[in-house]
Amino acid sequence: MKNTIIFDLDGLLIDSETISYRIYRDLTGNYHKDISMEEYIHDYSGKTEIRNMQTLIGAYGLPISLEDGLAFAKKREKEYFREGVALKQGARELLSYLKRRRYTIILASSSTKERAVGVLGQNGIGAFFDHMVFGEDVERGKPYPDIFKKACEYAKEPPENCLVLEDSEAGIQAAYAAGIDVICIPDMKEPGEEFRRMETAELPSLADVISWLEKLHFCA
Repeated sequence: MKNTIIFDLDGLLIDSETISYRIYRDLTGNYHKDISMEEYIHDYSGKTEIRNMQTLIGAYGLPISLEDGLAFAKKREKEYFREGVALKQGARELLSYLKRRRYTIILASSSTKERAVGVLGQNGIGAFFDHMVFGEDVERGKPYPDIFKKACEYAKEPPENCLVLEDSEAGIQAAYAAGIDVICIPDMKEPGEEFRRMETAELPSLADVISWLEKLHFCA
């Protein structure tokens, strides 16, 4: 029986991918170059910030160091976040449902604690979470399973009692490697077939997770 729901943050709970695209567009624009949304989705969506910045600098021949690029992205993200980051469709509805049904709710994000807690508080949903695990709490990030294994430890539940909600291929792979069922709610990029075979289900939005859980309990 599923009693613990583990949430990713970026692209799953919050609409941060559009902000990332704006940041990369701002950076390339400083050097009179332009990254299209199609290029962003194909080459950058769901990847790590360091990997993306290395790719961006190389692909567009930007005359900056990796450190300069990361510093620009961090500063610009803070500016955009101060303006507000929207929740993804169905996020508040699902969290309210899970709290009413007394699920254990855990955040497992590669983000820093300061960033994640800040954006959750900004949207008034931080109190829904019983535990939070961040990138700094584990040695290896996704696609390694460490962060989801840590979430199970916090919940004091075996993997079979948990369910991960993810939007990225790396997150799907990490949950699968941890032995936890994973539902994918794609953001900008649809997962490849290799990763779809690792999914328990794929749903259009977080709101659809409610009916999926209801059916699961009915069948049980």
